[in-house]
Amino acid sequence: MKLVHCTPQRHAAAILDIFNDAIVHSTALYDYLPRPPQSMAAWFAAKVAGDFPVLGLEDEAGTLAGFASYGTFRAYPAYKYSVEHSVYVQREFRGRGLGRVLLSALIDAAQAQDRHALIGAIDADNAASLALHAQLGFARVGLLPQVGFKFGRWLDLVLVQRLLAGPAQPVDG
Repeated sequence: MKLVHCTPQRHAAAILDIFNDAIVHSTALYDYLPRPPQSMAAWFAAKVAGDFPVLGLEDEAGTLAGFASYGTFRAYPAYKYSVEHSVYVQREFRGRGLGRVLLSALIDAAQAQDRHALIGAIDADNAASLALHAQLGFARVGLLPQVGFKFGRWLDLVLVQRLLAGPAQPVDG
């Protein structure tokens, strides 16, 4: 597997497929309907505008096996050193340690950008993701019971966080 920086031209369709599979078959995303292809232009534009990485793993044939990114945690200036991240691995590539590679690379990217807090919001039934995050130094910092409803049942959301060094001289404004 090769770690790559994803681009809209090369990876938008594959990322969309991964998103839509998660929407239709899991509680990894609390969406109901698959996203349309045109949604990827805005998604990538937001990543570029915020200087947020989109990292992927490609197999030897160039197939995107998974991706990871982060974005704005909350839209207020005081949160500028905190980001919310996501890691997705295509169904046929799961169980091979790719999530660990992607999340580790995302942590490195956040450290390089002087981010201070990486925050994840994970469905409480996603034991594999919760275990991965714990193994990589994330602490469980909150539980939001029954905040989602999908597949005919209430869903609990777990918040995890990893604090990083952040900037040596953080500033207001």
